[in-house]
Amino acid sequence: QVQLVESGGGLVQAGDSLRLSCAAAGRTFSTYGMGWFRQAPGKEREFVAAITWNGGSTFYADSVKGRFTISRDNAKNTVYLQMNSLKPEDTAVYYCAAHRGGSIRAAYAYSGWGQGTQVTVSS
Repeated sequence: QVQLVESGGGLVQAGDSLRLSCAAAGRTFSTYGMGWFRQAPGKEREFVAAITWNGGSTFYADSVKGRFTISRDNAKNTVYLQMNSLKPEDTAVYYCAAHRGGSIRAAYAYSGWGQGTQVTVSS
């Protein structure tokens, strides 16, 4: 079971950038696809981005495509989410998780959820 800890959130203005990190404990990190999800108050958790175990393929929600970039460094057991041109609607708690199988865009297909990191974008 991989254990995950997110960091890098904060309060920024619209148009700014942030880079989120997700550090994993466990020797099996490099065998899992990884995903980022987010949850705004009163809304369901939604898919943001995902990356395959070797970084060979990436997937994005339409709402973040062209602005966010997911990457990973298996030597550091870390996955990143670079967020550029942030908008107020990006405000949410961001979570990372390990993909276990099934749809790479579905929260049910993931496990090992971290505690999340808050991202707040002011207008």
